Amino acid sequence: MGKRRTNDLIELTLDVSDPTRSLEFYTKALGMELCDHSGPTPSGESAWDLGFRQGAKLKLRHRADERFRDAVYEPGENDLYWKIGITLADVDLARSRLIASGVEVSEPCQFHDIGYLCHLEDPDGYCIELLQHQFACNFARCPANDGYPLGGGAMIGQVSINVSDIDRELAFYRDQLGLRLLSRQVVPGRGFTLYFLADTDDILPESDVDAAENREWLWQRPYTVLELRSWDQKRPGLANASDDTLGFRGILFAQSGARTDSIS
Repeated sequence: MGKRRTNDLIELTLDVSDPTRSLEFYTKALGMELCDHSGPTPSGESAWDLGFRQGAKLKLRHRADERFRDAVYEPGENDLYWKIGITLADVDLARSRLIASGVEVSEPCQFHDIGYLCHLEDPDGYCIELLQHQFACNFARCPANDGYPLGGGAMIGQVSINVSDIDRELAFYRDQLGLRLLSRQVVPGRGFTLYFLADTDDILPESDVDAAENREWLWQRPYTVLELRSWDQKRPGLANASDDTLGFRGILFAQSGARTDSIS
């Protein structure tokens, strides 16, 4: 058993243009539950918290202000935010159900020795990755849970952000915040390396954080892991969206009963 974690990644916040459309997507297509709703505030801001049974919650924020009526999310190469990864038991089953509900999903593949995965977008264009607990070669089909749109076992397994200086980020998340580096994954031919961190003393299958043997284990953790994508060629100017556009607004950690915000 791992220790009681005190720096859990518990929430990420994304702006949305049409909360009715976004709520329908996340609850009906993905099977998240609505946990809380706040607002509107005097400034016209409302927020909805959604989540699976385990892992971090997703906060959708909407600003009913004239300035944001035509705001859109415009991801770019200097965007701090990358994606959320939803880990689950059966990617093919989840994909077939999403396609049946009218959602476009890429063709799944075993991506190197990292994982069996595919991608889709939410109504505002935020990237979502579906990542299977097991590699394609090790997959054993389980009975589908028809009570869940994605087949059961789904959770936000990773919150993924881009970083321009991995040493600085590790100094903050690992050395200051106390997260532990669980896996480092060099991605062949893509020009970046992935770093996965969480507050846990779970024992890795292999002590070497570069070992591919740790990866299926990692995709089955019952908590959300922070994923840092570090480019081989540094990208200066990584940033959140400006105040007058839609975008990623940060992540939240629970720290010994307190709350710690971070936008990297």
